[in-house]
Amino acid sequence: MSPTWVQLAYLVAALCFVLALKGLSTPKYARAGNLVGAAGMALAVVTAYVHGAVHNGLLIVLAVAAGVVVGIPAARSVKMTAIPQMVALFNGVGGAAAALVALTEFLAVPHGSVAFQLATVLTVLIGSVSFSGSVVTFLKLQEVMTTRPVLLPAGQLLGIGAAAVSALLALSVVLTGNGLLLVLLAVAGLALGVLFVLPVGGADVPIAISLLNAFTGLAVAASGYVLANTLLIVAGTLVGASGTILTRLMAQAMGRPLTNILFGAFQATTATATTDEQRTVRSGTVEDVAILLGYAHSVLVVPGYGLAVAQGQHAARELAQVLEQRGITVLYGIHPVAGRMPGHMNVLLAEADVPYEHLKELDDVNPGIGSVDVVLVVGANDVVNPGARDEPSSPIYGMPIFDVDRAKAVVFMKRSMRPGFAGVDNSLLYNPKTTMLFGDAKESLTKLLAAVKHV
Repeated sequence: MSPTWVQLAYLVAALCFVLALKGLSTPKYARAGNLVGAAGMALAVVTAYVHGAVHNGLLIVLAVAAGVVVGIPAARSVKMTAIPQMVALFNGVGGAAAALVALTEFLAVPHGSVAFQLATVLTVLIGSVSFSGSVVTFLKLQEVMTTRPVLLPAGQLLGIGAAAVSALLALSVVLTGNGLLLVLLAVAGLALGVLFVLPVGGADVPIAISLLNAFTGLAVAASGYVLANTLLIVAGTLVGASGTILTRLMAQAMGRPLTNILFGAFQATTATATTDEQRTVRSGTVEDVAILLGYAHSVLVVPGYGLAVAQGQHAARELAQVLEQRGITVLYGIHPVAGRMPGHMNVLLAEADVPYEHLKELDDVNPGIGSVDVVLVVGANDVVNPGARDEPSSPIYGMPIFDVDRAKAVVFMKRSMRPGFAGVDNSLLYNPKTTMLFGDAKESLTKLLAAVKHV
């Protein structure tokens, strides 16, 4: 049993974690919430060090030093567009850490209570699945491997087999207390994690990351029981609950059940695509678009990953300010899954000091979108694809979108005619209302800003 002062310190840290989540729920207090959470984690680390320094002080110092040496340079070198990949890796490391701690504790105490053994096998299995699955999501988002679903021969049977083997090994560990079987369970969990994530592709990958984050939280909570550490139980439960809620919200934003997102690739059929030769694309110049914007009364900007990659948020904000000075209303349409993670566009535009009240969600925009003069789609694709609304054969059918094709005019800023992250062709590109403006988003916005000033 830990001393009273340790329990009190852990209680304060747990309260910090709860307050951090509360703060992160609103833009106004998000920064403060992040700092409170960091302070709670610092308190937890210091408490663990002081309490365990008698026996493991040197190991703790070495572990913290290794984390600082690796973590700080890695975090500083990561571009904002790569934050989802970093989140996936950090999440995987958390799952691996929980699994290794539980495995080590079990080898030291192989014949604990049944509850102890159950918590151990859950930690090892879930932590292993989270680690290997998170590594695969990282490779997909980093485009080291294809972002499309990967269907192995007899992939479903392999997945079911890996799950069955994992269950049998878990039961055997509980019954026998055999450490070797627990190691084999970890290996089976690693295989299960890979097979679980491989069939997930395109815009569904961030949802898989969120679900794996919930898995890691469960693994950490179970490891807290293994170590008799209340703070780990509380922190893991918070992560697991928030990850589950976020996964549910993201699935709703995609307009599909979670089972379809995770396993839909096995039932997917390839739709017959219309060739580009059968459709006409209308391309415009910067001057054409400047005139269109300059004489508009209302403009809706729909940002996407392309804007983030080009780092064009400041140019977009400057263009909006010039239009606003002329009495033109400029708002931003923010889709829940635009970019590579929830809130990606919110953070991007916050960097450019876009007022938060100018950011509008689907339910705020779509009812009146028919009266919008110009919709400026900057680097987005799937979230404005009418196929999600009108084509039952489309892989993204049912996903709520901005109905920008119902606005009076659309300017679509893209590098090329390539499909978006979901790999689905977009009929909006061929709509008679749509004017294509090809090029890097930042360069195009900068030229457009200069042209608008002369209109």
